[in-house]
Amino acid sequence: MKESFRATLKVNEKAMETNPFVEEFLARTTVGAVSSLKGTEEIKNLKIHQKKGNVEITVNGKEIPVTPFPNDIISNMLVGMVSLLRDVDDIDSIDISVEVG
Repeated sequence: MKESFRATLKVNEKAMETNPFVEEFLARTTVGAVSSLKGTEEIKNLKIHQKKGNVEITVNGKEIPVTPFPNDIISNMLVGMVSLLRDVDDIDSIDISVEVG
């Protein structure tokens, strides 16, 4: 059975509308990046908050510590993806929530 993904995105605390392609791409990319971190187990719920290059990750309600190297990779990946979206100019913060079902 194919997994389903639901994602919400906020940029600078403003909710962004996403089409189905962007929503699934965002969800699968973030889940894929985070799943390589220690302590992530099976991801059912993922929350990422990125502000000024610092990433906070919560998986299934548990905060996941992030060392500098994966922090920078994930932060730059998020900024790169989100900066290409319509109506996004300067990025101060990014919030992504993903539900995997």
